[in-house]
Amino acid sequence: MRKIIFIITLILFITSCDKKSKVKKEVEAIPVALKVERFDKLFFETAPKDLGKLKKEFPFFFPSETEDIVWLEKMQNPLWRELYGEVQKKYSNFEPVQKELETLFKHIKYNFPKTKMPKVITVISEMDYNNKVIYADSLLIISLELYLGKEHKFYQFPKYLKQNFEQKQIMPDVVSSFSTSKIASVADKTLLSQMIYFGKQLYLKDLLLPDYSDADKMGYTPAQIAWCEENESYMWRYLLENEMLYSDDSKLGNRFINPAPFSKFYLEIDNESPGRVGAWIGWQIVRSYVKNNDVPMEKLLKMNAKEIFEKSKYKPKK
Repeated sequence: MRKIIFIITLILFITSCDKKSKVKKEVEAIPVALKVERFDKLFFETAPKDLGKLKKEFPFFFPSETEDIVWLEKMQNPLWRELYGEVQKKYSNFEPVQKELETLFKHIKYNFPKTKMPKVITVISEMDYNNKVIYADSLLIISLELYLGKEHKFYQFPKYLKQNFEQKQIMPDVVSSFSTSKIASVADKTLLSQMIYFGKQLYLKDLLLPDYSDADKMGYTPAQIAWCEENESYMWRYLLENEMLYSDDSKLGNRFINPAPFSKFYLEIDNESPGRVGAWIGWQIVRSYVKNNDVPMEKLLKMNAKEIFEKSKYKPKK
């Protein structure tokens, strides 16, 4: 009997590997050529007399209500020029990032064939960590000043934010921004709806960034992922016992979904926990749903949270 089970398991494993290998070959065969515009370089290397030409080429970066003197001052400001110098040290050669972007868009085209290839534009912006990457149909804007490395001297931010100011976070951030056009918006304010929304976003990273670790997809350290795995059952029981899943208490988003140094159970474990554990649990629910149901990806992304949860057969690992 054991021999039969071993043979069946081996056959299933080989079949799964063959399927993955086939998909990988199909993805690699998709032609993708991204055009990259280094606006960060163009802006700081443009002579003041040529500002007008730059404005005509990139009108969306120059609001009409802003006078030219503002841009001319920025071009010559010592602090901005120092930041530009730091970006150039890190990204004078953008080719490695471009290759990663092209690999990512092969996966995007495989899963979403109608997707248009955007023009990639790199910028140096105002260190707005909520908009590190902006994906808007025909444009993909990447703020390079927020990917200089978590220990960079310019970063006066809390540790939980700085840990994601690394080059390896560019692709996960691109997927996060891309996902907003594919995932149905949160229909209600319940904690479950928010958990499933971000669970879908993270599941997209499973599909589009198959070689990335769970830590990188989540924006965690390996130790933070390990903490979630070790405490999954405990966290789930806490949410159930306190009847939080279907609660629309506005405080729950800040406690369990939004970026934060830690999650707020109001217990001793808080200081050990990473922020956003609700999003991580939502990810496990969506993974469980996909494992136990056969549904097209585009349909999954539009489904409501309650249906996904009820059909997921989710059970936290002991």
